[in-house]
Amino acid sequence: MIPTVALVGRPNVGKSTLFNKIVGKKISIIEDLPGVTRDRIYQETSYNNKRFYLIDTGGIDASKMKFNDEIKMQAELAIKEADIVVFIVDGKEGLTSNDLLVRDILRKSKKEVIVAINKVDNKESNNHIYDFYELGFSTYIPISSIHNTGYIELMEEITKNFHEQEEKEDNRLKFSIIGRPNVGKSSLMNALLNEERVVVSDVAGTTRDSIDSVLKYHNEEYILIDTAGMRKKGKVFESVEKYSLFRSLKAIDRSDICLVVINAEEGIKEHDKHIAGYAIERGKGLIFVVNKWDTVKNTTIPEFEKLMRAEFQFATYAPIVYLSALTKKRIHTLMPEIIKVGKNIKRELPTSILNNVILDAYQLNIPPSYKGKRLKIYFTSQTGTKPPKFTFRVNNKGLVHFSYERYLENKLRENFELEGTPIVLQFKNRNGDE
Repeated sequence: MIPTVALVGRPNVGKSTLFNKIVGKKISIIEDLPGVTRDRIYQETSYNNKRFYLIDTGGIDASKMKFNDEIKMQAELAIKEADIVVFIVDGKEGLTSNDLLVRDILRKSKKEVIVAINKVDNKESNNHIYDFYELGFSTYIPISSIHNTGYIELMEEITKNFHEQEEKEDNRLKFSIIGRPNVGKSSLMNALLNEERVVVSDVAGTTRDSIDSVLKYHNEEYILIDTAGMRKKGKVFESVEKYSLFRSLKAIDRSDICLVVINAEEGIKEHDKHIAGYAIERGKGLIFVVNKWDTVKNTTIPEFEKLMRAEFQFATYAPIVYLSALTKKRIHTLMPEIIKVGKNIKRELPTSILNNVILDAYQLNIPPSYKGKRLKIYFTSQTGTKPPKFTFRVNNKGLVHFSYERYLENKLRENFELEGTPIVLQFKNRNGDE
């Protein structure tokens, strides 16, 4: 088993900065605002070939600031999952009442605790170090995440009882849940995982970071990536929200399949189309999830399906699932679609059958001539997967009209199981000219 390390502490002590430093990339949002990291952020990482999971958590605060109860609950869940807890405190500010609140939570957990005294980068903060011994733990390490001091000592202490493990390629299917704010993405994630892993709220924009979770289904493991609600760029006011849109796009990049969540109660919005477009541009498998279907009274599934197909004409190949994440009604219909699309994005077609299909399509609808020249297709091969990519050797790629390209795509979809996946058609001249 890969061990788990949780970073906990009150707000603004540098948990996210340390998290990003350990994992080697900016995953947690860093902002000088209390309460920016609200959910548990997971990342698998390693130090000296010793692999472990690292969890960042929201700052625990005794004040009545909105979301504090949820943040505290999420931090407690992270502590429960952890083998080692790194309790981060602020060496500049010294011991506070919120530090004592975190200490009380950790004492109850009976977990191994390392106290990392952060921001120890001058004489004044050095004077505060011994104040923290009042917390009553056995291990204290002064560090400065920004100035890179004490980092090696901390990592050596964290990993001293971990074992070296070989890096393995992760072949698990990854899918992300994307959509406008407040369409029910976090509720859908919780319904799939069957646990309260994400703070769910009726305030748009609650989830700001992307969060990876392992989902087990029929003895197979899948990686589920929840993302922040994607606002229109013109409506991104807070700098934190800007990070979130960027984080959502990165989550799409890391995914094999994107679940685009549509709020059935509100209906289809123009921005839903932009979000689906993000996934298609990046060549990801696509499934539409019409959420809050239990709230729809006067529309049948066939009627809504007709509307969806009219609005998303650029993605008619994507399956549509109707469910309610809150009541879990029809939730069982989603995973079979994910598995099916997962197979289709990796589908490899036999070259001989592929060429027979293209030859038949060509003879059924011979392209019109242009200035005395006519497109000829000599040979077709599949040159990639995720998504499937097909390369056509032709006499002159300049003769390929977009309508004929669409015709060939439709013929491929008619003859092969490619539901849910975009496909890429590439045309190259037979004489080698690109």
